[in-house]
Amino acid sequence: MAKSKTRLEWCTVRLGEDVNWWVHEISDDVQWDIDGLSIIDPRQVAHIIDLIEPLRDYGFEPDVMDRAFIPFRIDKDLGKGFIRLVRTKESILESEDKLFALPDVMDDENGPYADFLDHVTKLRVKMLNDVFDFEQKLTVDEVEEEIREGENNEFIEGKAVHLFTEICAILDYVPSGWEIDDEEDGGKKAAEEEDDFPDIEDAEGEEELKDDKSLRWDEEEEEDDFDEDLEEEDGDDLGDDDEEEEEEEEGLEDEEESDKPPRRRG
Repeated sequence: MAKSKTRLEWCTVRLGEDVNWWVHEISDDVQWDIDGLSIIDPRQVAHIIDLIEPLRDYGFEPDVMDRAFIPFRIDKDLGKGFIRLVRTKESILESEDKLFALPDVMDDENGPYADFLDHVTKLRVKMLNDVFDFEQKLTVDEVEEEIREGENNEFIEGKAVHLFTEICAILDYVPSGWEIDDEEDGGKKAAEEEDDFPDIEDAEGEEELKDDKSLRWDEEEEEDDFDEDLEEEDGDDLGDDDEEEEEEEEGLEDEEESDKPPRRRG
């Protein structure tokens, strides 16, 4: 592995349609297979670091992460969604620069990246068991099996799983039916959907709901608005009729006056 790291000095990456970065060319094309090889961009690195922060209270080891990722910095923009990266010796966790991180996946099962996944999975399970009051303790095998099932479904559909997605699946994992309450920094069981609605068991219950004024405010407001509109329309119509009648009366008076013979002057 040391031989690989000495030869891995640069790589070119492309921006995919999924807005993720994928390795296009690499300096060590002998020991690295770039087919479907993804790389984590600076924005994703920052997000992973944020997700790892709660695990520090449960024994997170920064060295495990530093060994799992090979840091790169931007060398030049090649245009058309391609950029060239060069390797750097900076730490991903400590550097203030925007770095790309290439997971060391040369050995999928026993390499440093695999060790990192095992490490954060165990800590995530430990944290969840501490946060939630499970009837039975959550196990690492249960989490890995559920995540692996989701990845297999993506593979069957012909989709390449980006390594950022793989990491977040672990760091964001919460058992189905549970949710983390950020305000209280604790966890709770998610409310069942049927609890959000009243349980109507008989006709009497329906009548009670119908008679409940609090459930009819929209209807009453609509009726009030409708009545007001009618009054306004009636008022407008009456006003128009009055004006027409006055105009007709004035017209008749003018006609009567015009029909009268002119008075003689004395």
